[in-house]
Amino acid sequence: MPNFTDVTEFVLLGLTSRQEFQVLFFAIFLVVYMITLLGNVGMIILISISPQLQSPMYFFLSHLSFVDVWLSSNVTPKMLENLLSETKTISYVGCLVQCYFFIALVHVEVYILAVMAFDRYMAICKPLLYGSRMSRIVCVRLISAPYVYGFSVSLICTLWTHGLYFCGNFEINHFYCADPPLIKIACGGVHIKEYTMIVIAGINFTYSLSVVFTSYALIVVTVLRMRSAEGRKKAFSTCGSHLTAVTLFYGTLIFMYLRRPTEESVEQGKMVAVFYTTVIPMLNPMIYSLRNKDVREAVNKAIAKANVGQ
Repeated sequence: MPNFTDVTEFVLLGLTSRQEFQVLFFAIFLVVYMITLLGNVGMIILISISPQLQSPMYFFLSHLSFVDVWLSSNVTPKMLENLLSETKTISYVGCLVQCYFFIALVHVEVYILAVMAFDRYMAICKPLLYGSRMSRIVCVRLISAPYVYGFSVSLICTLWTHGLYFCGNFEINHFYCADPPLIKIACGGVHIKEYTMIVIAGINFTYSLSVVFTSYALIVVTVLRMRSAEGRKKAFSTCGSHLTAVTLFYGTLIFMYLRRPTEESVEQGKMVAVFYTTVIPMLNPMIYSLRNKDVREAVNKAIAKANVGQ
């Protein structure tokens, strides 16, 4: 029988053990985190105050920004603290809490991206019905479902994480409490946690991606039938930002969670995790603002109004 040990805290090994890189990484990720907060909070405020951004697409985008703020905030502050700390520890309870919010927020974001794809399908393929079918109450219901589902399924997943047993190795080869490295150091309860992690990730990625692919397949068919070149260009331009966000987010998560945890996959996953916990939340406001004419115009009007006020 394994010699199970009561766990009070874990040691987060972080991105690197080389001391000379710690301060450099701290500076880089502090800047990235500040840009993430400013960009996403700015996007939320801009959407709330701009009359031209009151359509369902921007309502969903404001929630994407909201989730990105919390997804990054769940991981980055502790990572920054550990980069300058010698102990680099996280309590057992703190680890479970971080796991819970991370899993919940990832599921919420995955399904918000699916909802946004459905919204684009309704806007392009059913323009005459769009106003009635995507009413305010419908949008609230569509956005509520990812939150309820995400936080519910995360509770189940976190309870399975709580069911892991450890035998003296409390060093997590990561910069936050993630399932794959926790599974790697556990000595009991591993098989059910590993199996459920892969199955739940597979089901949710498959279902949400099927909504995205189906929506865009129908959009492509509708756009190709348009006689106006200008209409086709406008339809594709409204989808480009969303497709970029979907590709970045799903690609990194599938690489991380649809593989069995091994020493190699955990090490690779650590680098990939930097992307979806810090870089993607920073990039999303840029992707949606630089490629979106309405957002750019709203920014210009807000700046002009601020200058007039001065």
